[in-house]
Amino acid sequence: MPDAPIELVDADDATDADRKIVDDERANLREFIKGLSPDDIKSGGWFTKLCARALGSYTDKVTWQYFQEKYEGVPADAIIDQRTKMAARYAAIEGGLSAGAYTATIAATLGTLGGSSPATVPAAIATVMIDVAFITQLQLRLAYDVAVLYRVPLDLSDPEDLWKLIRVAFTIKSGEAVREGAAKAVPALMRPVIKRFYSGTVLTAAKGLPVVGKYLLQRNVIKIGIPLVGVPLAVVLNRYTTLVAGRHAQAVFRNEARVIELAKNLSKRSQHPQLMLWVAWLVIMADRKISDDEALLIRHLVSLVRDEHQVVDEQLSHLVDVDPAEVWGRVDAEPGDLSDILDVANRVAAVDGAINAREEAIISQIRERVDRG
Repeated sequence: MPDAPIELVDADDATDADRKIVDDERANLREFIKGLSPDDIKSGGWFTKLCARALGSYTDKVTWQYFQEKYEGVPADAIIDQRTKMAARYAAIEGGLSAGAYTATIAATLGTLGGSSPATVPAAIATVMIDVAFITQLQLRLAYDVAVLYRVPLDLSDPEDLWKLIRVAFTIKSGEAVREGAAKAVPALMRPVIKRFYSGTVLTAAKGLPVVGKYLLQRNVIKIGIPLVGVPLAVVLNRYTTLVAGRHAQAVFRNEARVIELAKNLSKRSQHPQLMLWVAWLVIMADRKISDDEALLIRHLVSLVRDEHQVVDEQLSHLVDVDPAEVWGRVDAEPGDLSDILDVANRVAAVDGAINAREEAIISQIRERVDRG
């Protein structure tokens, strides 16, 4: 993907335009890879450097305002669908170009960066790394686009947010899906071979890389290791892994946007913001488990109540175990209509799926106290 967002193009009408974009970016990445040392590649340091390259100026240009101006009135889901398909086209084109250069020599040099003659190693590694770097950058930027379009805040100077983006772009779950999905996408005769390469000793070449680098290398080894079908398989796998990455990013960030939207609505409508936090936490802790959605919701609720209602509850922030009697006392002490609190309880309980029996028991007790008619 280029350093700035591009116009969406139709696959049938813009094959030449797609290829030019891919060729230009491959040329840029070739220069980037020339600046890497063998140790950068072997240690996985290339990934850190590529993250800086892929996200640096790109995140300054790609903003929610940019998408609003370019695609005014178009729902985020529609834009994301088109950008994912666009990225998959680029990935497929690039896979065909890179796979044409793969040889047995390249596979032999991956593990040590020195298994073949010195003359062949640089070219072999560069061939692999152009493909790896292209797909890595493409999927990082695609995941970032999705977060921006759903208005999920990401501060990439914060290691936690950066790692979240990396996890979404290169999820292990997606990696597992790639193995089975790739097997379904190619002729039946090749399926046992693909599964063997994904699980067999051919992947030992990746042991010298850190976890992320190992995963990113694994999906390229199969394109190197299977004779005769390298080019078509590279096209299929590059397209498929990029579609998986885009759809996974959409699922994750869309869900996060949903939770953030819920937190905003609850805070906006609440007539009892401090009590709302205590009730929300009581409901969350009803089953003594905290789901990711529940953790995200309470974090945003606390932040919104602080910003919108100027309420900071130090007692709640230092709480270890929530005592239902403490919450009931707070509910009983509040005068007037508390229907908003009952609504909060129901919505919080449902944020991560169906309301369970323990959550329903808490809601029933809240309903009894709220019903003052």
